[in-house]
Amino acid sequence: MRTYFRATISHLVLAGFAVIALIPLVLVLINSFKNNSEIYGNPFTLPTSLSFDNFVTAWTYGKFAQGFINSILLTGTTVVVVLVCAGLAGYVLAVQKVKSWPIIMIYLTMAMTVPIQLFIFPLYSVIAGAGLTDNVFVVGVILAAINMPFATFLMRTFFLNVPVEIEEAAVMDGLNTIQLVTRVLFPMVRPGLITVGVIVGLNAWNEFLISSTFLQDSSTKTLTLGFLTMNGTFSTDIGTMMAGALILIVPILAVFIALQRYVVDGMASGAVKG
Repeated sequence: MRTYFRATISHLVLAGFAVIALIPLVLVLINSFKNNSEIYGNPFTLPTSLSFDNFVTAWTYGKFAQGFINSILLTGTTVVVVLVCAGLAGYVLAVQKVKSWPIIMIYLTMAMTVPIQLFIFPLYSVIAGAGLTDNVFVVGVILAAINMPFATFLMRTFFLNVPVEIEEAAVMDGLNTIQLVTRVLFPMVRPGLITVGVIVGLNAWNEFLISSTFLQDSSTKTLTLGFLTMNGTFSTDIGTMMAGALILIVPILAVFIALQRYVVDGMASGAVKG
């Protein structure tokens, strides 16, 4: 009975947290189909009709078609660069193939504590001087560099969980370093790669500060920037803003739901060693 009681309490607490997390999303979904009078009248009631006018207006004025393409390119560039570089760096630091690896770990720890706002102006000066502003791929590399310390730390923990005997057996079979990493080690730490990819992808998709600084042209604005440009014109049109917010969060929410099992497994296995 005591075990059953504890399990019931735990499930009730988790259900309460789930409801608290879902209420804002449900309100956004419901009110995205309403006009202003319905929203101000009662934002908690269901819409009287399923009108998609708010979505059409948000899609048109927010330039979400181009924003989708730019966001995908930006997020994809960030994730690919982080997975390749952090994966290799995590492997090297895990097996301590570099003599100065403690200093590198200290440097990465310090890098995670320094706010990016301190480097905005000198970074913009360098990028602008090289004529690389309004380039989605350049911004993707910048975001990858920002996320690299955390991703390297996380990938290192996954490589620490790989038995040394597997690496030794692969080397004895004649595999070189590239073959060892790509054919043996990376498949074994796939949950870690997916976890890092999802976390970094979420950060890149929702990023505002770096994107708004380096992407000034309307043709290079991401989905997030397109949504925020609607604040001035549609700040009083709550229904349109809700529709734009729904368009913004649905793609990344769908990806997270599809990969959540791998993320949970990856976080659990990556927490074994540190």
